[in-house]
Amino acid sequence: MTEQQACDISFYERVKIYSFDYLKCCIYINTQDNPQHVFTKKTYSKLISSSHLLEEFLDFNGAKNNKDWFFYRELSAVVRHLGLAGNSQKHLNNRLAFYDLPKDDTFIKAGEKTHDFIMMTIISTAKEVLKEAKRLDIIVPKEGYNQDFFPGVITSKMLEFDIDDEEKDQDRQRIVKIASEYMTISKNFDQFGFYEPYSKKKLKELVPEKVNEVEIRQFEMVIHNLQSSFDTYVIYGGFRYGNRKLKQLRGFISVVLHLLQMAGSLLHFYERHLLGRGYKTVYQKVRKKLTNIVDPIWLLDRIINYGLYYVCHFLDTGKTLAQEIINENIERSSITVSIPEKLGFHNRPSTLVAKIVQHYGGEVELCIGEDRFDASSVLDLTWAGGKILKEKIKKVTFEGDVRSLEDIKILANVNYGEDTMGKGIPLPKELNYLK
Repeated sequence: MTEQQACDISFYERVKIYSFDYLKCCIYINTQDNPQHVFTKKTYSKLISSSHLLEEFLDFNGAKNNKDWFFYRELSAVVRHLGLAGNSQKHLNNRLAFYDLPKDDTFIKAGEKTHDFIMMTIISTAKEVLKEAKRLDIIVPKEGYNQDFFPGVITSKMLEFDIDDEEKDQDRQRIVKIASEYMTISKNFDQFGFYEPYSKKKLKELVPEKVNEVEIRQFEMVIHNLQSSFDTYVIYGGFRYGNRKLKQLRGFISVVLHLLQMAGSLLHFYERHLLGRGYKTVYQKVRKKLTNIVDPIWLLDRIINYGLYYVCHFLDTGKTLAQEIINENIERSSITVSIPEKLGFHNRPSTLVAKIVQHYGGEVELCIGEDRFDASSVLDLTWAGGKILKEKIKKVTFEGDVRSLEDIKILANVNYGEDTMGKGIPLPKELNYLK
């Protein structure tokens, strides 16, 4: 067929071609008895690709602005985004045992509950897709795919592990950077405060005012980059017998990534397709039909009370491990600097020093004789300040993470950010992160 002949194909002929694999998936899903056996990774892959192809075709041909075709187009979006979310959750279910994390039965059950919701919603959507295809006179394939076409990925027999994974000399600086970035991401995610389940009423108030797809996708991108950096520079093939702490940190990163991917896909669908923003009657009618297929409250519950709640949980739980990895791999040194003139280590200089240490995450101590004080703690530094004043000490030594020490030295050179009267002064540009 020439290019010109291909262009001469009617819209109905094209929509039949672009719907074929998609509809075969829908038929297959609706003719199987056990959803757990139906929704394999390959099933999700086929659903995602075929629905995406159809959605793009319909958009290209103006289905968003056609009252007859708009619902069929929206159904393809439902399948695609629920498929993406289901694929992320299925991957997490399959891989969780390999992440070497503390077993959490509550999390496992919540994940299974979430996947059940996604599966059953896709099944309901598939029924609507077939009904809508018949209404639009799209020729529906006579039969769906065979179950043998969608095998699972899990096997009882692993391939021989014959690539050496003994720990070699590693880039400690890179390890410290990755663990420090993990700590920073955890701190930044705390702003959302997903520490306990939200009520149905509160769930509606959260999205999109407090949390939305754009923000969650940004965290997803940062975590994805962190995992990519880890796999490239720390453990290329993954340890089976090697450094367990590094393997566990990789596990925390992976769990968080897949939860964010799942939440991001569902947030996109909720914000784009279920929130009542369109004013035209056809949009409102289609949105009403979609809410009958996909329960908005259940959707928000799985996004917030499962996905983002456990993102917060795992980021927080992994901080202790990340801290240990930092302290085991940091370059250590010591510096001796003057104390803040006139007023000593009162609240302002103590806070700035503590912020520097917290920023890098490595261990630093303020040493006075045999006494050692945690330089990441404002309270510890204030106690040290009392001892310094009492003993009329003029200089002190900081020991620990060389990154923090370099910035503490810069801070000390500007009298810890204040004049002799205790009034704040501008900080050097190297310390802009303290603002």
